[in-house]
Amino acid sequence: MTPLDLSPLLAAVRDVPDFPSPGIVFKDITPMLSDGGLFKLTIDALTETVAGQGVTKIVGIDARGFIFAAAVADRLGCGFIPVRKKGKLPWKTEGVSYDLEYGSNQIEIHADAISPGERVWLVDDVLATGGTAAAAAGLVQRLGGDLAGMTFLIELGFLNGRKLLPVGVPVAGVLGY
Repeated sequence: MTPLDLSPLLAAVRDVPDFPSPGIVFKDITPMLSDGGLFKLTIDALTETVAGQGVTKIVGIDARGFIFAAAVADRLGCGFIPVRKKGKLPWKTEGVSYDLEYGSNQIEIHADAISPGERVWLVDDVLATGGTAAAAAGLVQRLGGDLAGMTFLIELGFLNGRKLLPVGVPVAGVLGY
């Protein structure tokens, strides 16, 4: 298979200085979403990291992760599992609290979303400090899922987010900064 040319995706990421707070340079991915060709290339690149791994469910994290995880699940014929902020899911849930660089948060998953031993892959938009992804990974594992891997559209490597992720679980960052 010919490697994908990701240079159009890199060119489409827009830097927004001082968002959401002073000193932060936000990586805006909305230009990738608004262009059909770039969106297709984005989903192609994400799907390539998961294809052939024998997964049956793709987990996406609220909210931008839903965009990518649902599209990857569709491409692979897998189920899509949303991990949402506390109080947003309508049925029995498992939840976890975790720390962020600026506070704390809570996420939840439906208690019956993953069967024990089921191969699951997590897809999200950005790996920054790793707190949210680590919390979501913990929920998958708490439900007995086999977390086969994790893919992020953008990895901010200078924030060392991988250090919080489960040891031995493959991690792919499509675009790195």
